[in-house]
Amino acid sequence: MTEETIPVTVRILDREFRVACRRDEEEALLAAAGMLNDRMKEVRESGKVIGADRIAVMAALNLTHELLRQKDEFDEESEAVTKRLKIMQDKIEKSLQNIQQMEF
Repeated sequence: MTEETIPVTVRILDREFRVACRRDEEEALLAAAGMLNDRMKEVRESGKVIGADRIAVMAALNLTHELLRQKDEFDEESEAVTKRLKIMQDKIEKSLQNIQQMEF
């Protein structure tokens, strides 16, 4: 079953774009477009990059870099949590074994 799509108009660097998206994703699309617009304005206002295409690429690179950095941080934290859970699981299993030995 396909989800119903609706046309949504987003404004990025003073240009309008119509994008089809699922009705339940409209708010997220508008938020993403707003974030992209803000980043593209920052790049444009820095004065170091000229041209909408180049501004878009630089904004996309910056956003992707941030996303990958956050993913790496999440992966590191996830690995640390997994290790702590493994240690706790080992302690629980050892305690259960000790209890079973005491019962015999």
